[in-house]
Amino acid sequence: MDPRVKQFMTVIKAKDPGESEFHQAVQEVAESLIPFIEENPKYRHAKILERIAEPERVIIFRVPWLDDKNEIQINRGFRIEMNSAIGPYKGGLRFHPTVNLAILKFLAFEQTFKNSLTTLPMGGAKGGSDFDPKGKSDNEVMKFCQSFMTELFRHIGPDTDIPAGDIGVGGREIGFLFGQYKRLRNEFTGVLTGKGIEYGGSLMRPEATGYGATYFAQEMLATRKETMKGKTVCISGSGNVAQYAAEKISELGGKVITMSDSNGFVYDPHGINGERLEYLKNLKNVQRGRIKEYADKYGVEYFEDQRPWIIKCDIAMPNATQNEINGDEARTLVRNGCICVTEGANMPSTLEAVEVFLNAGILYGPGKAANAGGVATSGLEMSQNSMRLPWTRKEVDDRLLLIMKEIHATCVKYGKKPDGFINYVDGANIGGFVKIANAMLAQGIV
Repeated sequence: MDPRVKQFMTVIKAKDPGESEFHQAVQEVAESLIPFIEENPKYRHAKILERIAEPERVIIFRVPWLDDKNEIQINRGFRIEMNSAIGPYKGGLRFHPTVNLAILKFLAFEQTFKNSLTTLPMGGAKGGSDFDPKGKSDNEVMKFCQSFMTELFRHIGPDTDIPAGDIGVGGREIGFLFGQYKRLRNEFTGVLTGKGIEYGGSLMRPEATGYGATYFAQEMLATRKETMKGKTVCISGSGNVAQYAAEKISELGGKVITMSDSNGFVYDPHGINGERLEYLKNLKNVQRGRIKEYADKYGVEYFEDQRPWIIKCDIAMPNATQNEINGDEARTLVRNGCICVTEGANMPSTLEAVEVFLNAGILYGPGKAANAGGVATSGLEMSQNSMRLPWTRKEVDDRLLLIMKEIHATCVKYGKKPDGFINYVDGANIGGFVKIANAMLAQGIV
């Protein structure tokens, strides 16, 4: 490790002990930025990176609610308002038992750079709770969401902080949260994104992250005169991102052969498309079933408690959660001929895995660039809410494609090395940083 990075990380770890996910996210960025900052001393003197690594505000609160047995349950709620240099705080809410301060700080830190890359005026934030919606009735989810928003509402607003969904927070949860916000504030404003079409949502928002990640992969492949046509793709996850990535990959001529959930993954050499993909969407979105049921229905292999990176593929798209590809799995992917990794999830590759991909010289699109389509379309939803004017599906999709092309161009601008290799990690980190840093310099010490 560069001694300058090591010194910087020593300070971060001393201030935030035990927050391993946050340390990982900061170190990955610092390795790209510290050499760049040394060449641009105005950023070093103003301690811009040190300021970006410190949240502007951390909110932690109690969330009591009544379950269907009339028993009181208590969860913990969070909102990390990381950086507002280029716009109001923007970032999702995650409801999952693993949610803690370290995970949300890493997500908010990543979100700050991701939002900058979109070219839209959005700061970085993240929030959520250790509440688990899995296995809960609609009534229990509603009661939890109402209690959660009863505290959160005083900290957010259309010009202050605009949450969205993330793991465990889909259309159902956003609806309950928005209803309670409207009730408490007595106003109808675009304070949440990912809303239903009937009450201010944007067409294409459910598809945006998966479509965007596929568009980004398409741009990366084009730099080597490749296309998606004829490529086999391993996808992890089976939620919105995975479903719509599979849909767009199929449209572009690729074949998705795996999907997963927390219990294991399915391997379908036929391809998860058409009627099979529609069945999977219904299984996950309506029945809220497990991926094993897909294997049972179509007679394909199911690998219990395993991840799909053991399957030979041309393209890997981790769409599930953080650190789902470790160093050994990365080496397996490279050894099996994988030429491109595009991250639909946030920080799904460990630092060791990233090093493996970069050393192998394959196309590697980090999440802060590759999966920015989701928050970009949330930004487009904000614009539509402000104008009180909905756009057509084609208008939103065209804007999404243009944004992903611009993000890719930024990564190439800042990540292209003298030998022609494009380091998308450096490109995304430096490209995202410059816009935030210049805004912070202009605004003084705030």
